[in-house]
Amino acid sequence: MTNERSVLRVYLVDDEALALKRLSRLLHATERVEIVGSTSDPAEALRFLSENSVDAVFLDIQMPGMNGFELLSQLESQPVVIFTTAFDRYALNAFKVNSIDYLLKPIEAQHLDRALTKLERLRGTPEAINDAQLIRSVARELSRKFPDRIASKTGERVIFVSMSDITHFYAKDKLTFAATASKDYVVEGSISELEQRLNPNQFLRIHRSTLLNLGFVDEVNSWFGGGMVVRLKDGKRTELSVARDRVRDLKKRLEF
Repeated sequence: MTNERSVLRVYLVDDEALALKRLSRLLHATERVEIVGSTSDPAEALRFLSENSVDAVFLDIQMPGMNGFELLSQLESQPVVIFTTAFDRYALNAFKVNSIDYLLKPIEAQHLDRALTKLERLRGTPEAINDAQLIRSVARELSRKFPDRIASKTGERVIFVSMSDITHFYAKDKLTFAATASKDYVVEGSISELEQRLNPNQFLRIHRSTLLNLGFVDEVNSWFGGGMVVRLKDGKRTELSVARDRVRDLKKRLEF
């Protein structure tokens, strides 16, 4: 049995009840922590953490109303954090604020054990202290608004295309196109520039020349050389190639 003095006091925050339950079960099984509280409401977490000290917070990033970075930015005293999320695009931002670790959902026992070992090693050291200024900066970045439409200009005429209608963006003959079920529109900006501007929860780059709207994915098929082909539900059954180095990201985003 773990020595009582070495038990870590942790608090859990995740807006998904099932994810919170799974994390609690995994943590209890380690016998290395004491869960002093948990919540699916970030506002409740803010109140608790403003008044109580813990060894670490297991914190989801994407939550309605207040994301994890926004929650941290409102705390006067920064707790040690282990981030949990389904989207690894947040990894760089998470480590910018000196989180102890970063766990992708669904969390696996061996990864959790690694995070706890790291937490025990760094507990009470300067390396475990988060930078409040960086946290506020990341919170602002993640709270920024993304465009819900894009302009397509032909001569003197400008047409605005809703992002929800766009199945994908693609580059061809030095032009960038926004593809819809009925028509393709020429738009400004490269695929790389659009990747930075658009909502990453909605659009994922699957090839150097293709930015995919994940909501239009109907099925995926393995392809030679480790690549994949995505078939869209756009009425035309459009097929898009997924570069080999993009397959892993696509699988994570589609959760398969």
